Amino acid sequence: MTVPGISIMDLGLNEFRLDLLGYIKTHDDLNKKPKGLHAVVPAEEENPEGVIFVLKNINNSVNIDNQNRIHPFYMVYISVDGEIVCDYLNPKKMLDTVRLLCRGKKEPVLSLCRKFNEETNDGRDVQDVSDLLNDAINSIIDVKEDSDIDSLFSAGGTSALMSDISGLEDFELICFLVIK
Repeated sequence: MTVPGISIMDLGLNEFRLDLLGYIKTHDDLNKKPKGLHAVVPAEEENPEGVIFVLKNINNSVNIDNQNRIHPFYMVYISVDGEIVCDYLNPKKMLDTVRLLCRGKKEPVLSLCRKFNEETNDGRDVQDVSDLLNDAINSIIDVKEDSDIDSLFSAGGTSALMSDISGLEDFELICFLVIK
């Protein structure tokens, strides 16, 4: 069956894998980059102010019921109000959003960087971002707990006792995108 305007690549993450492979060919030092890098991009009507966190699960016993297609990585988009804009179970939507927000930006948006630096005292006071990070990790835990409860009432067994995520100590921050 053919659906006009939709290709087979839209159904999976292949296009992002191909982008990554192309990037690695010209940037072979990717493994040498420090963790916690961030960028600041302008908000848009459909993409409100907030932060997209890219996290790596460092607890080898946890794969949150094999629902995360990009495990051990988790991406969460959270608004400045603490509302989850996109949870970790939607990596394609999240990667599309990052691509859209960053498209055509080869240099920092200096006005936004200055604003972010002023708000964070040049990165010395990132409590607001830290609070959003904690909320993002709690959202991963909440989605998992909801999934565990749902599994109690479905055929095929439960996932309620399969894995346990306790919080921030189960993840390392790879990078984040601030949307202003």
